[in-house]
Amino acid sequence: MSQAAGQPQIPWDSLALLVSLLSKAICTGPVLLGSSSRVRLVGSTRRCEGRVEVEKEGHWGAVCDDGWDIKDVAVVCRELGCGEARGTPSGILYKPSSEEERKFLIQDVDCNGMEDTLFQCELEDVFNCLDNEAAGALCEIPESVRLAGGTGACNGRVEVKHQGQWGTVCKTGWSLLDAKVVCRQLGCGRAILTKRSCNKATEGQGPIWLSHVSCSGQEVSLQDCPSEPWGMNNCTHDEDMWVECEDPFKLRLVGGNNSCSGRLEVLHKGKWGSVCDDGWGEKEDRVVCKQLECGQSLFPSVKVRRRFGPGNGTIWLDDVHCSGEEYSLEECGHRLWGYHNCKHKEDVAVICSGQEPGLPDA
Repeated sequence: MSQAAGQPQIPWDSLALLVSLLSKAICTGPVLLGSSSRVRLVGSTRRCEGRVEVEKEGHWGAVCDDGWDIKDVAVVCRELGCGEARGTPSGILYKPSSEEERKFLIQDVDCNGMEDTLFQCELEDVFNCLDNEAAGALCEIPESVRLAGGTGACNGRVEVKHQGQWGTVCKTGWSLLDAKVVCRQLGCGRAILTKRSCNKATEGQGPIWLSHVSCSGQEVSLQDCPSEPWGMNNCTHDEDMWVECEDPFKLRLVGGNNSCSGRLEVLHKGKWGSVCDDGWGEKEDRVVCKQLECGQSLFPSVKVRRRFGPGNGTIWLDDVHCSGEEYSLEECGHRLWGYHNCKHKEDVAVICSGQEPGLPDA
């Protein structure tokens, strides 16, 4: 199409220069990342607390805390479905376990607090950030699921909160995979039982909110699982679901000179016991150090491990197998609790770098 008469012409070389300058400004100044980017909180046993990491071009990395404030945390909490922002802890509290996890991707995040995702905020690619400047986030987890009518927080009738009111979940479509998600969401141990509330004493009251719940077992919360619309079912309260989880998974290192070295013990049914070293290796050591926030595994020799001595009492775990990427030993495979073919001379011992290695006196 020809240019209108009298309208000024823009030389092509000037246009090319303008495009080049705009491109440079976009690439070097504050940017808005696309919706394909992602965010997560890592390094904590709680879903809504941890070191902030983002994904860019298929790689995860930390966020520099330059300019990081409660408004930025509020956006992270909103994006993750984690309720209100509660604090801006330093990311170094949630220690990375490898050099790869220390990589920074963005800095100078500047949110107004109303964005839906962190990547709608102004930010820059990292050009100057130290290892001790990782950003952290602490959110208030909204209570949306509970186990009621049991002997503790980790067993009881499954109830979910909708429109400010608690209601039950129908057995239709329910399986142990759904129970697994509930136990994880509540910070309990593994799901060990799910059943109908078979008597009046354990039945719920009020609305029956969910039915045909179908979790894969990998979801963060029950609300992430497919189900029928809220309140749309023909169930009765004798079909309410009951779930029992193990107690929260706890472990410790004993027999050393500090809490980051020693013989490994795990807590089960209120009783501490040891772990057999069948199949145990560097990846399993790495997970233990990560869970205890004790830095990296030093993976000592068998001779050094033996210096912590054998345990006594119950041997709880055997044939533990981890990938090394887990944040808790609970996520690793193992035999059933208490099943083993070991003696206490095979008890696992671990030394981490979080403090000076605490070997007992020879």
